Amino acid sequence: MMGFPTQVDTDKRPFVIIWEVTQACDLECEHCRADAQPDRHPQELSTAEAKSLLEDASRFGENQLVVLSGGDPLVRDDIPELIEYGTDRGLRMTLTPSGTTSLDHDVIDDLNDAGLKRLALSLDGSTAEKHDTFRGETGTFDQTVAAAEYAAEQGIPLQVNTTVSKTTVEDLPNIASLVADLEAVLWSVFFLVPIGRGRLLEPISPKRAETVMEWLLEQTEKRDFGIKTTEAPHYRRVAVQSQQSAQKPSAKTDSIGRSGGIRAGDGFAFVSHTGSVFPSGFLPLSAGSVRESSIVEIYRNGELFQALRDENRFRGKCGACSYRNVCGGSRSRAYAYTGDPFESDPLCPYVPQKYDGPLPKQQFEYDQSEIVSE
Repeated sequence: MMGFPTQVDTDKRPFVIIWEVTQACDLECEHCRADAQPDRHPQELSTAEAKSLLEDASRFGENQLVVLSGGDPLVRDDIPELIEYGTDRGLRMTLTPSGTTSLDHDVIDDLNDAGLKRLALSLDGSTAEKHDTFRGETGTFDQTVAAAEYAAEQGIPLQVNTTVSKTTVEDLPNIASLVADLEAVLWSVFFLVPIGRGRLLEPISPKRAETVMEWLLEQTEKRDFGIKTTEAPHYRRVAVQSQQSAQKPSAKTDSIGRSGGIRAGDGFAFVSHTGSVFPSGFLPLSAGSVRESSIVEIYRNGELFQALRDENRFRGKCGACSYRNVCGGSRSRAYAYTGDPFESDPLCPYVPQKYDGPLPKQQFEYDQSEIVSE
């Protein structure tokens, strides 16, 4: 596994820093948060500015995880140089490239030589037809699988990212089998937040999300790879309830416990291609810029980040929930649907006994069949 700390004081450092090195990408993925464009932005951080950011990030402490994302980060020709620079400063450098011809054997070799610790590739369908339709370009499935297989041959740990929406949810069991076939170490399952082009996709209902999380929990006992969710922290509530009831298998520690503190602004920081710092790439409220301030200062002392780490600020049923310390809801989804990052996460169907206020109605119309209660 990654080797970064399993216990982190998220007031002091994030589990992960995502740096969107560019928004440029040749694909037109249906869910794209970045609303990626074919050309690079003229105000992207330069190589020198990027190295300054990585130098600063190393102040968080040993083995700080940094993910180079996009767009397609390989649109930039300095990625191997930046990976090597970060590695030399004690950072754990990982990469999430697009599944295009840019990720060929020579590039993978260069990334490996530079010290890449993990390659994260997206698979949103178990077949070429399903994945390529979602990604908006023929050939991306075959290119992604070929890159994954070659990376495995070179000893680079593989992570697979999958988006959960009404388009993909029925295919999840087949995708899980593909993740196993590719010998991935981690499956990261992203529950859709309507931002960027993702606004055009239809999310699953709260009840269906709960069912999917219960299924994912079962998969942790059946699969050799770890499983984590993105923008679905109530997966941890489902895991705790399962363990308490002793009626379902308990989750592996690596699948649940390692990422137990991550939500927007709390264990997570996002740097845009132009240097703006956000609590998450799905929560577009800027807390400052690395061109003007240290990312360490912004994360630790920025007003927005501090507020998002204060569970007493949460409102609605998230504020009343006894699981808020292990979950806290997706602050990004709350903001996307209500304009308030401290409101309840409308994807979670759980209603605490002591809560008698209104249920979220911004996207999902709740009825009794959608409610999970104590």
